[in-house]
Amino acid sequence: MSTTSALGRYLRARRAMVRPEDAGLDSGGHRRVPGLRREEVARLAGISLPYYTRLEQGSNENPSSEVLNALARTLALDEAATRYLHELTARAAQIPADAEDSDVSVGLRRLLDSWSDISAIVQNRYGDVLAASPLAPAVLPVFTPGTNVPAAAFLTDAVRSICLNWEVLAPRLVAGLRALAGTEERDQRLLALTDRLSAGSAHFRQLWARHDTSPVQEGVIELQHPDVGRLTLRYDRCLVAGAAGQLLVVHQALPGTGTEQALQRLADLQAEGDPRTPSPHRGLVAAGWTREPGGPIH
Repeated sequence: MSTTSALGRYLRARRAMVRPEDAGLDSGGHRRVPGLRREEVARLAGISLPYYTRLEQGSNENPSSEVLNALARTLALDEAATRYLHELTARAAQIPADAEDSDVSVGLRRLLDSWSDISAIVQNRYGDVLAASPLAPAVLPVFTPGTNVPAAAFLTDAVRSICLNWEVLAPRLVAGLRALAGTEERDQRLLALTDRLSAGSAHFRQLWARHDTSPVQEGVIELQHPDVGRLTLRYDRCLVAGAAGQLLVVHQALPGTGTEQALQRLADLQAEGDPRTPSPHRGLVAAGWTREPGGPIH
């Protein structure tokens, strides 16, 4: 498939999410499809219906920036989604398929090792955990290096069972995966991952079909930790300079909060080797998600 096939799917998904009344159209009468009709998108964007139809069908490989911007306005896309719309026609030149991104720099690994009371991980654009601070796997076992976070989150209970705001985080996780990874046609690793997730999780399949894309840089994750109780963690996501698709994700407690004290207790338990603190391996086994020794990240 070509990148324009991805463009067509994206346009179809986004027009299905625009209510006619929000576009200034009459929503009365029988509609066989959700959202806007093709002819309505074309008219509102100021392009011909045959031209727009070719875009959705993938037979036009070079829409102009002016056309893409007009479509973005018609479909009420935000800045990130508009940028993604433009990138769909140039993604192949920007990110080589199956590019190697598994090497974490020595300096970044040293930084992670020095963060004894902070949960932090480095992921690649597929959500594979490449490196982690000592505390991260104790906070959430899926933060263990060798784990694919989207797969562990959607195909097991490893995250859902203790994440109190999962319904907020799940769409962000999927939109972030799409924003970083790009389109399936150019990348067999992404295609295999999304096929597996779609087959195993109706929730993922529904969210992926929305074609949301958002490089959310910060937010809050609420956990009910089995050993130290309630954790309210702010997360910040930063692209790693000079490493294609690598992302540093840091989870921190606000100073002076109960979460800060709970993280310190967790760090103390880990340092003491307290048996109550689940090892990353045991936590992943319990969740049904492990990496075979020496094997690939699933």
